[in-house]
Amino acid sequence: MTKRFPAKLRLTQLALWLTRRGAVLSARSRWLVAALDVRMELLIPAWIAVFTLAAIPRMAFALTPVHSTIDLIQIVLPYALIALAPILGYRLAAGSFPKGLVSRQPVFRIAKLGNWQTVDPLSARQHPEFGPWGFMASLLVGLMLNVPVRSFEFLLSVPAMNHYAPQWGETLFRVMAFDVIAMNFLYMVCFVMALRSFPLFPRMLALTWAFDLFSQLGIARAVAASPHLPPVVAQSLQDLLMSNVQKVLISVFVWLPYLLLSNRVNVTYRSRLPSA
Repeated sequence: MTKRFPAKLRLTQLALWLTRRGAVLSARSRWLVAALDVRMELLIPAWIAVFTLAAIPRMAFALTPVHSTIDLIQIVLPYALIALAPILGYRLAAGSFPKGLVSRQPVFRIAKLGNWQTVDPLSARQHPEFGPWGFMASLLVGLMLNVPVRSFEFLLSVPAMNHYAPQWGETLFRVMAFDVIAMNFLYMVCFVMALRSFPLFPRMLALTWAFDLFSQLGIARAVAASPHLPPVVAQSLQDLLMSNVQKVLISVFVWLPYLLLSNRVNVTYRSRLPSA
């Protein structure tokens, strides 16, 4: 008995520490989510300024000559759209999913793993686990960070080119730019849907992941179909696309089980609680 008492005491102390630590992390995640919700408009000009400064050298030292306004537009426009796409995605989604909106659940359930009891949306909102806090805050940050990561990868890996480039070069620049534009838009829409606790967020994120994967395949086919593609460029492109695919698959591996089984996710986005 004398040997067991200290062990029980240590377990009790550990449990108390974990409880306190969990409360601290929960409070921090609530602060982070609230800060993101309030300060996004302040981040927009900062994002435009940083990306513009980073893109200027690429545009100034394009691999192809600029002899006319059309030549300049072909180089500048993709970078402008990359910068504006996440802003457009954020503002369209924020206008479509205002704060406090109580939305109906979809009729057809896709996530059927586990035993759940459906509750009305108002009861779900009153539940302690309702809201994009805790581990969900990490997913929110990850969705938002996709924008600068993909954008600056494009800046570092793809030189600026217009119609004076070989067909493979012009195709590469355009399809890679389109990929970044589309993903910046879609990931910001997912971010707002998660932030505003909109029920279709898990489905939208799954569709975005699928689009991201198929987009990498489409890029590979489009560039490979261009004549006279240098083997060095083909190998570099393959490495870049495989890296993008691996990132998406890692995200799916990490987050899909959480999105399907987490009590918080099910309360927040599916209005259901574990069955007793």
